[in-house]
Amino acid sequence: MSRWKYPLILLGGIGISNVGAWVYLIALNLIILNETGSPLAIAILYILGPIATICSNAWAGSLIDRINTRRLMMCLDIFRAICIALIPFSPSFIYVYVLAFIINMGSAIFQPTSMVYMTKLIPENDRQRFNALRSFINSCGSLIGPVIAGILFWMGTPYTAIHVNAVALFFSAFIIMMLPNVDTRLNETETQRFTWDLIKKDFRMVYHFSKNDTYITKIYLIFSGTTIFMTAIDSLEAAFAKGILSISDTNYGFLLSIFGAGIIIGSIINTVFSKQLAVNLLIGMGTIFTSIGYVVLYSSSGFMSAATGVFLIGFAVTFANTGFLTFYQNHVPVKMMGRFGSIFSVIEAGCIVALTIVVGLAAEWTAIRPVGLIGAFAFLLLGLLALKAVTEAKRQKYFKKEFLL
Repeated sequence: MSRWKYPLILLGGIGISNVGAWVYLIALNLIILNETGSPLAIAILYILGPIATICSNAWAGSLIDRINTRRLMMCLDIFRAICIALIPFSPSFIYVYVLAFIINMGSAIFQPTSMVYMTKLIPENDRQRFNALRSFINSCGSLIGPVIAGILFWMGTPYTAIHVNAVALFFSAFIIMMLPNVDTRLNETETQRFTWDLIKKDFRMVYHFSKNDTYITKIYLIFSGTTIFMTAIDSLEAAFAKGILSISDTNYGFLLSIFGAGIIIGSIINTVFSKQLAVNLLIGMGTIFTSIGYVVLYSSSGFMSAATGVFLIGFAVTFANTGFLTFYQNHVPVKMMGRFGSIFSVIEAGCIVALTIVVGLAAEWTAIRPVGLIGAFAFLLLGLLALKAVTEAKRQKYFKKEFLL
């Protein structure tokens, strides 16, 4: 149990940060809506995330791989906490957008930084179980966060919730400070000056790695494709549930709770049976059944069939995410993981913006259900590609556990 001391502390910090992120997101939506009364203003808020990723992560990987990751995580938490605390004092919503963009940039850099730190901290044999626990913590946050936000709104205003989130990020930084320093050895590349030439050199390094080990790149791109499809198709979910299925606000809330329940149950199974479930099984079957969940959802005619779809999505996606993340941590060299993840996240963010706009326009010009079904079946093709990729006999060296398919 002693070897799980620091992973459990880290999971606690992730949980606090995740709950705070939900409180922040809901509060910020209400603040923008109160200021502008415009749904378009909310849509712009959601696009800021991937745009911030494009702006920051093209160069952030070169920084992440060359400095102390624990210290960088602490600084990013404190920096985001200060920016969030400034939101209630903004003189207009334009300043709120600017601060939200800066916060999103900090979050975009934090994600690959934390991935590098987790990979260094968690032994390879424990990563699959840790990733399952992390998924469980995140799913609990998606359920608890909105509840806490509602309580805070009842006690005060959305600005009260914003301040609480700032405090949560300060507390998260304190928890990270309690964790061990995993970057004790500095190599000579870490002492190089941070210049544009260095960034270009890192781009070439990632390119050559991707070209030389195409299988790792292929699996990572499939993982990115999963994120891209889910984000784009999810953008239609609320409009489909309320506009096409005529589900009430209360039942829509239940629908989201059912999705969270699927994630929790899937995460528990992942955690308990982490030693028995092969990574290739998690990737292949998890992706396929996630896409089937979307097919069921956009084929549904009422609440019960829609609930079946969203439960399957939540349940299956935990398996896919655990498998993909474990594969990524085990096969991308940790010394260049920050650069690899950051550069590919820029491509992913660009695709998310493009596909989300295409899906939104297509649904506006035609109808929501056929667009959702076309996206779901395209996602299913990606799942079949993932299954084929992870069951190729010549690729068995990438999976230490016996193939279960």
